[in-house]
Amino acid sequence: MGGFYGVAAKKDCVFDLFFGTDYHSHLGTRRGGMAVYGENGFNRAIHNIENSPFRTKFDKDVHELEGYYGIGCISDYEPQPLIVRSHHGTYAITTVSKINNTDEIADKIFSDGNSHFLEMSGGDINPTELVAAIINQKENIIEGIHYAQELVDGSLSLLLLTPKGIYAARDKYGRHPIAVGKKEDAYCLSFESFAYRNLGYTDVKELGPGEIAVVTSEGVRTLMAPGTKMKICTFLWVYYGYPCSSYEGHSVEQVRYNCGACLAKRDDVKPDIVAGVPDSGTAHAIGYSNESGIPHSRPFIKYTPTWPRSFMPTIQSKRDMIAKMKLIAVPELIKDKSLLIIDDSIVRGTQLRETTEYLFDSGAKEVHIRPACPPLVYGCKYLNFSRSNSEMELITRRMIAKLEGTEDVSEETLKEYCDPDNPKYDQMVEEIRKELKFTTLRFNRLDDMLGSVGIPTENLCTYCWNGEE
Repeated sequence: MGGFYGVAAKKDCVFDLFFGTDYHSHLGTRRGGMAVYGENGFNRAIHNIENSPFRTKFDKDVHELEGYYGIGCISDYEPQPLIVRSHHGTYAITTVSKINNTDEIADKIFSDGNSHFLEMSGGDINPTELVAAIINQKENIIEGIHYAQELVDGSLSLLLLTPKGIYAARDKYGRHPIAVGKKEDAYCLSFESFAYRNLGYTDVKELGPGEIAVVTSEGVRTLMAPGTKMKICTFLWVYYGYPCSSYEGHSVEQVRYNCGACLAKRDDVKPDIVAGVPDSGTAHAIGYSNESGIPHSRPFIKYTPTWPRSFMPTIQSKRDMIAKMKLIAVPELIKDKSLLIIDDSIVRGTQLRETTEYLFDSGAKEVHIRPACPPLVYGCKYLNFSRSNSEMELITRRMIAKLEGTEDVSEETLKEYCDPDNPKYDQMVEEIRKELKFTTLRFNRLDDMLGSVGIPTENLCTYCWNGEE
C-alpha cells in the first residue's frame, strides 16, 4: 500500500526523516525515497528496496543529504518522491493513492495542454506524477490539491514539500491516516502515528477527511477544513497497521485483541492451544486465548532476519515459496495436538493452505482456522491491498462460482454470500474449508469486527466484505 513521513525542523531534519520513513517499511516492498529542501535547494534519493531493507539502501544518503524540510516514503509500486518544476515553483511530492480513473484523467490533462507522461517499467503512468499534473492545472497549490482530491476516483493522500513548508492532504474520505507530531524544534507528518514517538515527538492531531494543512518548524495550520464524511479502511486495524499504531484514537493492538475475543465468544471447539499466524495474527490469537482460557502458544516461528515479510518479492510464485519457507515448526508444540490458528484474513488461500499442510505434516491432530475478518468477497477499490488481475483470484469468488455454476453472479446473489445468517454463506465457507483442507473454518462476523474497532460503523469502509461504499 505504501506510507510516508515528513519533517519540518529548525535544524537539519535528515536523521528524523530517515528513521521516521524507515518505520513505514511494513507498508511497502518495492521503492523507498527521500527528498529534502535546505540551503542548497532540493535534493532527492530513490532506491529499489525489494531485496534489501530501507536502512541499508539509504545509509549512504543520510550522510549526503542536507535540509531542514523533508519528505520520505515507502512505496509498494511507483518510484517517489518526485521533484516537479511548475508555475507553482519547484516542489517535491509523494502520495499514497489508488487511482481508478487514470486514463480518463490523463486524457483530460492532455486536452488541457500537458504534453506527456513518463511510463514506468510496466507501461503505467506513475500515479504521483499524475497527481502533480492535476495540481498544476490550478492557479495555486491549495486549489490544485483540492482539485486532485475531487478528481481522483479511488483514494489520495499526499505530502508536498516546498521551500515554505510541507503541505499535507488526507484522502477525501479519510481512507488513510495522517498524524501530526511535534517536539521542541520540529513538527512531523506521518502515516503511522507510532513512527515519530521514539524520535522525541508527541501527538498533536490527526488530519480529518479531506483536510489540507501546511506544516513548518513553527507549527501546523489548517488551510482547508475537514469534511464530515469518513470511510477509513477497517483493514488498517485488522492487517495493515503496525501493532503500536492507533487511528482515530483506537489502538491497533487492542482492536486485534477485541477481534480475537469476539471469535472466541462465538466458538464451540476445544483445541489444545491457540496460535496466531505471525505477525498480524498473533494479537488476535492472544485476544482469543484471553477470552476462552485456552492456552496461547507459538507452534511455529517466523524466521525474520532474511524474510521479514511474506509479500516480498512481488512475483506471486516467489511469495508463496517464501511464505512456506519462513515458518519454522516447533514440533513439541504441534505433534498430536489440536490447534486453533488465527490469521488476519484469507485472500487467495494459498499461503494458509500451505501453512495448514505444514502443521499436519508436523504431526498436528486437528487444525481449526479462524480468520480475524469476514470473507473478502470484493476486490478493494480504494487501497492497493492486492494488485489482483481479477476478483476471481479471491477464493470466495472461486467458491461462489463453483456453487452457482458461473462466474457471472448477480450483485443480489453476492450479497447473500456476504450475509453470515444466510445459508449460502455457510455453503461458501464449507467449500473454502474443503478446498483448503482445514478441520473447521469460521470467519469473524462483520458486526463483531466493526464493534471491535470502537468508532461509529458509518465511518468505516467495509467494501471488500459487503460491497457497500
